[in-house]
Amino acid sequence: MNPGDVHPGLGVLGPVTAWDAAGNTIALKGPRHRSVLARLIVARGRVVPVAHLVDDLWDDPPADPVGALRTFVAALRRALEPDRSPRAPARLLVTEGPGYALRVPTDAVDAWWFERSVADAAKLPPEAATVRLDEALGRWRGPAYAEFAEQPWARADSRRLTELRLHAVELRAEALMSSGEADRAAADLRAHGAEHPWRENAWRLLALALYRTGRQADALEVLRGARTLLADQLGIDPGPGLRALEEDILQQAEHLGRGDRPAWAGRPGEAGGRARGGQSGQAGGRAWGGRPGQGGGHARGDHLAGYDASGQADRLARADDGVRIAASTRADDGVRIAASTRADDGVRIAASTRADDGVRIAASTPADHSART
Repeated sequence: MNPGDVHPGLGVLGPVTAWDAAGNTIALKGPRHRSVLARLIVARGRVVPVAHLVDDLWDDPPADPVGALRTFVAALRRALEPDRSPRAPARLLVTEGPGYALRVPTDAVDAWWFERSVADAAKLPPEAATVRLDEALGRWRGPAYAEFAEQPWARADSRRLTELRLHAVELRAEALMSSGEADRAAADLRAHGAEHPWRENAWRLLALALYRTGRQADALEVLRGARTLLADQLGIDPGPGLRALEEDILQQAEHLGRGDRPAWAGRPGEAGGRARGGQSGQAGGRAWGGRPGQGGGHARGDHLAGYDASGQADRLARADDGVRIAASTRADDGVRIAASTRADDGVRIAASTRADDGVRIAASTPADHSART
């Protein structure tokens, strides 16, 4: 194999890390080294001027910040290309113009591979899409950019990736239902809806999955609980998707496909009738290079447990096998999830629901649908 064809794997779907060609973790030394690598990954191959890197790395720069930066870059080059001759030019972390750039293929960075895999899944048959999305969601090891998620230079990409992960969870639920596995979809969507209560598409999908398993009363309870939550906490009515589904369930509309295998639309919000949702990006895809813990077929609970930008996931209490919707809120450290955010020419995604300033809930409502604070 040509040495130029071998490249390390870089990970930002969790703590910033790197793997060698054999899958072993590469020592990246200290947090400044990892922050330089993460900053260049955010730039997606574009040159980041030295002055910008200095501003991003330090609030209070040292006496010689440019010299310190060069030391970090040199150490990263040795770590990422250990077999490179000292006199040979760097292939991966290159000096170009006024700064530095990262020159790696798309499948070398887990976040870039994840984006392509989600886009590809929307074009596959439902069974194959489920497998692809299981593998893609299994790449997540924690919050995107973890220790740097709230740095100004990483915040937008971290939140964009978080939103794309939520989109992938809902796309997977659509694929499961279109494969005749509404029971699996319902089990997974409970936790998803509890952790992200302002995503109306999550409640819609859960109600639809319950209906298709013959639990129409539970499906209506989910929809009416969501109505109560939105009214009590935000003073708004449910969107057209939730309203239309409630009406259709009451009428037992045939197009809901109870117990059948409806056509796979390849985008959340379109299985089961009139409700609409988001659509993934349209980038192409190729296989992931196989890093530790990156194999397909992960237990679904692992990648559906949820990672928000602060790494915390609220849990929703359940009672009597029915979905009880929480009513107490927390500010979640002011995190705002930016739907359809651009991040350095990355994949754009259409969020099916508004993130509503990152407010999350965790409590339970009584069976008569009246919320407690």
